[in-house]
Amino acid sequence: MVALKEPDTKLPVPSQSKTQNLHLESTLKDLSLYDFQVECSHPGKEVAQTFQENPLLPGVILTDQGQFVGMISRRRFLEQMSRPYGLELFLKRPLYSLYRFASADVLRLQGETPIVEAARRSLQRSAQMLYEPLVVELEVGTYRLLDVHQLLIAQSKIHELTTKLLHEQTQAQLIQTEKMASLGQMLASIAHEIKNPVGCITCNFDFLNNYCEKIIAVLLAYEGEITEKSESLAELKQEFDIEFIVEDLPKILTSMATGSDRLTKIVGGLQYFSHLSETRPQPADIHECIENPLIILNNRLNKAGINVIKNNGDIPPVNCYSGQLSQVFMNLISNAIDALTDKLSEQATGSKTWQPQIEITTEIVQRSAADWLSVRIADNGLGMPPEIQQRIFEMFFTTKPVGKGTGLGLTISHQIVTQKHGGELLLHSQPETGTEFQVLLPLQ
Repeated sequence: MVALKEPDTKLPVPSQSKTQNLHLESTLKDLSLYDFQVECSHPGKEVAQTFQENPLLPGVILTDQGQFVGMISRRRFLEQMSRPYGLELFLKRPLYSLYRFASADVLRLQGETPIVEAARRSLQRSAQMLYEPLVVELEVGTYRLLDVHQLLIAQSKIHELTTKLLHEQTQAQLIQTEKMASLGQMLASIAHEIKNPVGCITCNFDFLNNYCEKIIAVLLAYEGEITEKSESLAELKQEFDIEFIVEDLPKILTSMATGSDRLTKIVGGLQYFSHLSETRPQPADIHECIENPLIILNNRLNKAGINVIKNNGDIPPVNCYSGQLSQVFMNLISNAIDALTDKLSEQATGSKTWQPQIEITTEIVQRSAADWLSVRIADNGLGMPPEIQQRIFEMFFTTKPVGKGTGLGLTISHQIVTQKHGGELLLHSQPETGTEFQVLLPLQ
């Protein structure tokens, strides 16, 4: 019996038949595999006849009472048959006798083996074995044959897909870089335009507060000096509720001063992000690089009721690209907020004892007898399963719904930390417990 893996197929299919549906993670089971198995007790003429009828068949799998024994390739079979007296010796005798002369080391791989890995292992064989077919074990006791030519065509197709993907990623990264540079210029302009009027308001608050105190003092002095008030003045005082105004005005001024101070901090945060296109590293306060994203994300933090715990170590100024590091911390904190928000949604009808929390710790650590800055951003959210952790820094990989995630945030963050700063971005996560990202930067 000769057949391919496809149902009811009796003749070999061209080796390119399945390459149109390949992707980067395709495995051997995604290829067209030959199913040709013969008991080793059968005579060799059965195999010879099958090879004659199916010229593309790469070999035959030998079994003994259904158990795998080995494989004889078409090439080795024909070599033995072409030897002097080969036909007389092997055509009528059991295949096992031929197998003793024609057997060779067989490359046997699991059906889940990636095509790229299988091609690499196939090409690592000796020159004599280079074109021998592969035996693919789909499951325990189920074997198929794979022609090397088909494997190499599949590898070539995957190489084309990889090249195309790399080109797309490069273009996407260039677009993202251009967007970030434009964003930096826009933020710098906006921050400058906002900073001047905000500065004017903030600087005049002290004067305004002082003037109001004096006016209130004068009004109270008049109140004490004038014992007899006209009826119209008494009505006006009651209509305007002067007593309440005198009591409430200082509170309003204090609230406005707080709002102005917060607006000043937000503008300062925007100015940090306007440094995205800075050309060389400069000393910066790492705590400011962390604080500015927290200011910008404050509304999301408050809305979700997330408690932020900051463990600030004694950190000297760090030579870095401050705007780009702020972008990294913005991405990491934003992802932590998303994870905590998802867990809040899951526990909306469940236990109320859990409280969402983000803990940010900065410290100096020793690595290879050198000082490194460590910034750990940990949440007590849902955590990540291992299969997601393995791909978390891949470009375009995201677990967020369409329209809410681009799959570029962590990739760009990883590049900023590793390539721009010579550091490391590490992930520690446990499902249902939480996630921690650790930024490590060498201190020069």
